[in-house]
Amino acid sequence: MSTLVWHRRRPFHPERLYEALEDLTCAAARSRGRFWLADHPDTLLHWDAAGGALCVESAGPWLASLPDAAWDMVPPVRRAAAALDWHPEHGDCCQHLVFTSPGLDRDGLEQLLESCLLTDAEYAGGRTAWKRLPPAFDTLLEV
Repeated sequence: MSTLVWHRRRPFHPERLYEALEDLTCAAARSRGRFWLADHPDTLLHWDAAGGALCVESAGPWLASLPDAAWDMVPPVRRAAAALDWHPEHGDCCQHLVFTSPGLDRDGLEQLLESCLLTDAEYAGGRTAWKRLPPAFDTLLEV
């Protein structure tokens, strides 16, 4: 059994990630975690896949997108977890996915995931430009 724990600070490009979903879900017997789409920068998304079937759903807002007054309504455990990995620019927004499978192609999987992130030029455009990217996940998320 092999495992890849993949953590990045840059958001996914929605179309590139959507096009890679089948390959990503079939790459491992089991995968799960949280992820960040550029066109929905304030929404924490949950990833849960097993046996080639994927469930993607909103898990609410990233803490970084909440006003300070709303933090009191967030469970202390979640606030503590976010604080452990807080980034000065993005707060708790990140990619954190774990893939587990016998014979996992870790290098190939990592390359595929990296190819779905925003490029340097796309990233430099900032949140306003990110929100204008094609909304590839809206049907899955029922937005």
